[in-house]
Amino acid sequence: MPIRPILSTLHKHKLTATLLTLQVAFTCAIVCNVVFMVAQRVQRISVSTGIAESELSAIHSRGIEKGENPQARHTADLAALRAIPGVQSVAAVSYALPLDQSESSSGICPSKEALDRAMQRNSIDGSGCMEPAIYDGTPGLVGTLGLHLVAGRDFLPDEYVSKGKPAVAIITRALAQKMYPGQAALGKDMYDGDNFIRVVGIVDTLLRPAPRQPGTADDSMIFPQLPDHASATYVLRSAPGDRLRVLKAAEAALLKASPNRIIDPKQMETYSQIRAEYFQRDTTMIGLLIASALGLLFVTALGIAGLANFWVQQRTRSIGIRRAIGATRSDILHYFQAENFLIVTAGVVLGVLLAIGLNLLLMTHYELPRLPLWYLPVGALALWVLGQLAVLSPALRASNVPPVVATRSV
Repeated sequence: MPIRPILSTLHKHKLTATLLTLQVAFTCAIVCNVVFMVAQRVQRISVSTGIAESELSAIHSRGIEKGENPQARHTADLAALRAIPGVQSVAAVSYALPLDQSESSSGICPSKEALDRAMQRNSIDGSGCMEPAIYDGTPGLVGTLGLHLVAGRDFLPDEYVSKGKPAVAIITRALAQKMYPGQAALGKDMYDGDNFIRVVGIVDTLLRPAPRQPGTADDSMIFPQLPDHASATYVLRSAPGDRLRVLKAAEAALLKASPNRIIDPKQMETYSQIRAEYFQRDTTMIGLLIASALGLLFVTALGIAGLANFWVQQRTRSIGIRRAIGATRSDILHYFQAENFLIVTAGVVLGVLLAIGLNLLLMTHYELPRLPLWYLPVGALALWVLGQLAVLSPALRASNVPPVVATRSV
């Protein structure tokens, strides 16, 4: 189809064509960045914790009886919880679980020399030292959480301590690779400034309780450290469908074992609830971003369809004349589609530049990563399809204008 007549017509309506081009451009720029932000949020909330999330539930208990032996209380509580029908395994932890934000961390170095380098630099950067999150718990914690040991073994019964620092640890694969690049970490002795700690096991993944810093989310280690406080969190593993029932039974069993305790109903949750609470803001933001992008696309589609309908009304006589001199319905349909394609293309070209500029602005003020270039052609394709769909109904109506309209309009 000749492009010159279309360009001539658009030149006569340059104000409306320019406004529609700008609308498409802003839509392209915003939608590309919104989709990228949604993808970033989805990637964040889809992160793997490394534990058997669908089978776990947790209940926090705080003893209030003076003079009670914490170790004896935890042992009795664990026995009562194991007796609950449907409970496959149970363990007590004094610190946190992945994504519950109550993080405890500790500096650790692959050697004493690495610690000396860190102290000389007054920074662990470049020294080989790390600051992983620390997990602890009673025997059976690794199995209860469903962690996957890729090397080494679980803790032995005589390796658990209640006071002081343990002599062994299990670390994540990510932490092992950072501390001992190109080497086997199993059997190595780490140094915490006071003691050497031997690596006896490596798990595939164990997410931090509060994965804030990029690149450190999987830097975790487990100590065979028994909870030694009146409060503890009991982690129960059961079939996914039994978790709520098990939690209620666990509350009753703990209160029966010792009524001198406080169990906060807000701290009786399945792990799915813990995860949902941690990512609640991200989930809400995803919904808002998707709604805004869809709303913007809908308004753009309305603008394209509305302008096309207006132009069809204005050009009814000229359409009839074209039909009278031999133009087919297909010619009229393709004319309006080509006209829309040119407008959207101009908007897309400008929108791509605006999208890159907007991304640079977001990178500066909100620490958003660089927008991958493949988002731009995908966004352009989406707007081309949207434009063709929006103009289809007015174009079909224009193609149905009979030639006799030209004579009636004279």
